[in-house]
Amino acid sequence: MESIIRDIKKSIEVKKLLLEDAGFISGIEEAAKICCEALRNGNKILFAGNGGSAADAQHLAGELVNRFGFERPGLAAISLTTDTSVITSISNDYGFNRIFARQVEALGNKGDILLAITTSGMSENILQGAAAAARKGIFVIGLTGRSGGRLKESCNILLNVPSDETPRIQEAHIMTGHILCSRIETLLFGEQNTVE
Repeated sequence: MESIIRDIKKSIEVKKLLLEDAGFISGIEEAAKICCEALRNGNKILFAGNGGSAADAQHLAGELVNRFGFERPGLAAISLTTDTSVITSISNDYGFNRIFARQVEALGNKGDILLAITTSGMSENILQGAAAAARKGIFVIGLTGRSGGRLKESCNILLNVPSDETPRIQEAHIMTGHILCSRIETLLFGEQNTVE
């Protein structure tokens, strides 16, 4: 029982730190506005991550393509973690570190957004994906842990969670992603009644 309570408290503490971080909050708002501009211009949002962050990438792309808080038209978003034939062929021919870069090269266009999710900020395939995005004029938003790792050097906006514990970082990442989806919907379509 004590360990359960301890983990809940740790999660709450990280979120309290984010609540008190005006830079983090304004970073989410800036990211939402840039995503909206891209979507209005006919561009798309690409998501990338490994492991739990891959699941978050798929989750958030789904929230935009389908809906998040209310009925509205679908929004252009692609998770680069879902096509096993593409991922395994790139891994086989070029190596696992190229799985996101190659997809960005193939699917990304100037004006798109890459939302790169990595708790450490050090995942080589994410770093290569961000570098490929920069070469194509794709805006990079990073979701990381405390330090931002090497990814911070490649981000236009860095949203780094003040923790070194992977579970706490991931819990804050999905919260941040949900807030971002909500802000995108509201900025594009106005306040609406939420779906049940």
